[in-house]
Amino acid sequence: MSIYKKNGNEWEIEDVLQEHDQIVTSISWSAKSDTLLTCSHDRNAYVWSLQDGQWKPTLVILRINRAATQVKWSPNEDKFAVSSGAKCVSICYYEEDNDWWVSKHIKNHGSTVTSVDWHPGNVLIATASCDAKVRVFSAFIKGIDQRPENTPYGKRLPFGQDPLCEYDAGGWVQAVRWAPSGNQLAFVSQNSSLTVIDVTNGAPGEIQVVKFSDLPLMDLYWVGEDKIVGAGHGCKPLLFERQGGNWSYSRSLDDVRTAVGDGKKSAFAIFQNKTNLGQDQSAATLTSKHKNCITGIQQGPAGQLSTCSLDGTICLWKV
Repeated sequence: MSIYKKNGNEWEIEDVLQEHDQIVTSISWSAKSDTLLTCSHDRNAYVWSLQDGQWKPTLVILRINRAATQVKWSPNEDKFAVSSGAKCVSICYYEEDNDWWVSKHIKNHGSTVTSVDWHPGNVLIATASCDAKVRVFSAFIKGIDQRPENTPYGKRLPFGQDPLCEYDAGGWVQAVRWAPSGNQLAFVSQNSSLTVIDVTNGAPGEIQVVKFSDLPLMDLYWVGEDKIVGAGHGCKPLLFERQGGNWSYSRSLDDVRTAVGDGKKSAFAIFQNKTNLGQDQSAATLTSKHKNCITGIQQGPAGQLSTCSLDGTICLWKV
């Protein structure tokens, strides 16, 4: 994993973190403590802190026997979650006496957990799995969390036992995200659909499913409470909006609006060529800014969003 520093208009490698020995699958940054959190296919996670100009790792005891898929700090940044192929999520917290991070497991998943997201209250966590389910669990840890007076899923919040709620996705789930208020939950699955659940009046909530004609999405990001940006195999960020209480597809953020149809055909042609001919000659005809699957969306500078793709590029978008 490489740390880059900007020098004028160029980006230069400042440091290389080499503790992992297999593919690094996820990174999460803690703004309060200026620490990095990483996980990998090597079934390990590390918390990196900058000490005397060097990034130093702290051991995390995950206790998993399959690859780690995603890491995410809690809103208070006093614990974090690691999803994995071991059909569980490790909720990790710091043990000062031994100078390491220990974990407690949330189980009850039928397959690999691909994505996790924390409720703004720091206690609830949503998980997305390849068993086509999204679940909401309590991640309350005594001695670290203050028990909330109430949540959309009730007051009694025993750690990680049965799910507080379970939702069908219609396909394996790629990403799950809470709205900034914590009153809405959204997820995207492999059947080219976006599901939004409104729990303002309590669980299980009002469920809306938006199906779209583009390829499946891999990640999504809330822009306020009424807009969601999703991106994935279609190589373009898509904007979904809520108007009059109903969610619907709005438009692509890519400025090649007149070539949206051609972009779809090109993406499909790439897949056909790779499977039938073992080549990707149609890649040059893609009109979108990204030329391969978009794997992640993050908040960028000045209210923009940034997307990263398997083509090795990062793009900034104005919503």
